[in-house]
Amino acid sequence: MTRARRAERTGASGDRVLLVATRSAHKLGELRDLLALERARLVSLDEIGLDGEPVEDGETFASNAALKARFYARLSGLPTLADDSGIEVDALGGGPGVRTRRYAGDDATDAENNAKLLAALDGLAPAGRGARYRCALAFVEPDRAGPRGGLPVAARSGTLEGRIAAVPRGRGGFGYDPIFEPAGEVPGGRTLGEWSPAEKNAVSHRSRAARRMARVLAARGY
Repeated sequence: MTRARRAERTGASGDRVLLVATRSAHKLGELRDLLALERARLVSLDEIGLDGEPVEDGETFASNAALKARFYARLSGLPTLADDSGIEVDALGGGPGVRTRRYAGDDATDAENNAKLLAALDGLAPAGRGARYRCALAFVEPDRAGPRGGLPVAARSGTLEGRIAAVPRGRGGFGYDPIFEPAGEVPGGRTLGEWSPAEKNAVSHRSRAARRMARVLAARGY
């Protein structure tokens, strides 16, 4: 039995504990703000000392999110919310897609991923730089096994259309934000890296998925 399996399902305040399948402080903080759950305390993998990583071999964001949610729910014994998100670029046939985080290599930094993507699109006009952010959220409760022993998944998703900028701009956000211009911006306009957190959270792919998932979680008492 892992340390995480012995974790309490309610916190000191009486709130229910909801595990978020991430080690990213950025993603955890963003989901806390976006979901705004009244009866749940969101914790990360590192906060409960949970080791181990699933093999993310799904072909879609939704399949990878479900894979992660099931894996960590079984490992921890806690209700688990998993996110899989990334960027799709039309000129790359929808790539990097599920390899968004590892586009420039398994240990690539955000700057390295951005540089590789900009190089791949070098010389393309704005009309040829169409792209979108996608987010898939999956929620699993380990004590709600299906008739065949599997763990049912509640899934919600969100999309933000836009284009890839010619050069990075802005220090806000993370990932590809400094080179992503939302569709509401004119070519050469502000990237997500130049938007305020409040502006981004109003329209982002993750905020759209989170608003849909928040209704599911609230209905289940979180």
